[in-house]
Amino acid sequence: MYTSDVRHIALVLPIRLEENVGILRGISNYEREHTDWSFFLDDQAKSVADPSWLFRRHWDGVICRHLDPRLLKECIKRKVPCVDLEDTPVYFDGVPKIRPDNYALGNLAGEHFIDRGFKHFGYCGFSSENWSVERRKGMCEAVEEVGHECSIMDTVYSHELDPGWDIREQTIIQKWIEGLPKPVAIMACNDMRALQVMEAVHTAGFKIPEDVAVIGSNNETCRVRLAHPALSSIPMNLEEWGYLGAKALDLVMEGKEAEKEVFIEPLPVIVRRSTEVLAVEDPVVSKALQIIHEEACEMLRVEELSKRVSVSRSVLERRFRKFLRKSPQEEIRSVKIAEAKKLLIETDKPLVEIAELIGFEHPEYLSVMFKRLTGEPPSEFRNKNRRPE
Repeated sequence: MYTSDVRHIALVLPIRLEENVGILRGISNYEREHTDWSFFLDDQAKSVADPSWLFRRHWDGVICRHLDPRLLKECIKRKVPCVDLEDTPVYFDGVPKIRPDNYALGNLAGEHFIDRGFKHFGYCGFSSENWSVERRKGMCEAVEEVGHECSIMDTVYSHELDPGWDIREQTIIQKWIEGLPKPVAIMACNDMRALQVMEAVHTAGFKIPEDVAVIGSNNETCRVRLAHPALSSIPMNLEEWGYLGAKALDLVMEGKEAEKEVFIEPLPVIVRRSTEVLAVEDPVVSKALQIIHEEACEMLRVEELSKRVSVSRSVLERRFRKFLRKSPQEEIRSVKIAEAKKLLIETDKPLVEIAELIGFEHPEYLSVMFKRLTGEPPSEFRNKNRRPE
């Protein structure tokens, strides 16, 4: 219940960007847990172009996410506490900055591909966007640490998006992809870029993920659902982004010091068909892996697997150890746990139902195996990594 002491907060977050809806949820979560605020949402960022429009009334605090810094400068001039959520390395004295850890996001993509046995890598992004450059550096760093190189294809991002620009970009990307050794694993700087990459792959006559594996960034629902095949992507922790932004504003309004800059760690990779492949030279292991990734959750047994690839179980075990340094059973469990992670993050299904869906007869065994492989029980994983609907 509001009192006369309630603080009035202006939120400048254009909700045409899907991720801003998740950020708003994080802000509201903080407010419900810690304080009473009254919100005004400028969901079209009208106040950025015309700050005087917003300051027709008094505000106790402002949270803004926009490339144009005019509103933040006006807040500083008026001595109104404010927090900057824009994903840029631009800072203003006394204004806390909360943004994603783009290096970590790039690292995560590189590690995802390395775990799948790839030896050839690419990054497709925008040279004009700092967040894209940071993700590129993170991807290249992960790849170079294991002795490989990453081919780069960067262009200048157009904020005036139109179909003609999209076609021109796809043509440039296609020529780049045609010159890459196959199979190759490509990280796109975001999901929009990933759709361009996938269209270029299709036009060039290659297969996804067999010839070209593709991973996007941000896990934008509106885009990953448009991809064929389904697009793997790395989600940002949007609720944490908003929550920490609200926390920083609360500190500043109380006259306390907030951290100048806070980086938000990405959530685990959401694995979909576009990267569900392992690059292995041995044809028997490669075929076995394809079967595992398609049928691991259907009570697949190693004995049945060895028959389907026409080798004995002992031969299959040796070849897996040689090329993957793990057993077929370990790979089956790994695929099951990856699917469990996806269901825990993306659905409200109870553990007993998840266990049944991924081929565990008993949910208790799933809990034991999940904790053994991830270091935490399923309930903790879900609570820590849950994303907004």
